Amino acid sequence: MQCAAQTSPDGRNDRLTQWFVMRDLKRCNAKQPAYKQLAEAGFKVFTPMTQKIVQRGGRTERCDVPYVSDLLFVCSNRRDLDPIVARTDTLQYRFVKGAPHCSPLVVADADMNRFIAAVELSSAVRYYTPDEITPDMYGRTALIVTDGALNGCQCRLLKVRGARKKRVLVELPGLLTAALELSPAYLRLLP
Repeated sequence: MQCAAQTSPDGRNDRLTQWFVMRDLKRCNAKQPAYKQLAEAGFKVFTPMTQKIVQRGGRTERCDVPYVSDLLFVCSNRRDLDPIVARTDTLQYRFVKGAPHCSPLVVADADMNRFIAAVELSSAVRYYTPDEITPDMYGRTALIVTDGALNGCQCRLLKVRGARKKRVLVELPGLLTAALELSPAYLRLLP
């Protein structure tokens, strides 16, 4: 999913299509959050969603909401995305800490595609931020054996005391980890 690269005078690669990590500073109950706004504008957008029970008009209903209210991933290039960021006060790039000025945080295509495929594969996904994962939560290493995009993907089992179902951890390094239920038939434990 990459375009022909062209470098601008300041050394940036403006035409390289990649997954940018973005921030949406709108309130969590906004009618038009950035992930909807960008999807309607034709961008490929991914936001980790979770289900919550909310009160609307005196009724209780279950709805999908972003797991982290200000986190979204946009697949685009800087040339197309910069004008939208400039005119939307509540949309920002996340920047790499300690890197040169204004270096946006990006995720490798392979990592992002694997993460999206994993999340779409399971209906019961639980997300963890990097500070929620402890070393004792990591179990054995396993290989996913399916016909889909995750075939051959190496992952770690989630070790939770008393759990009846097997969950595997699929990571976006330094950003987010998804724990998803998979049938043991799709897993091959590695030594």
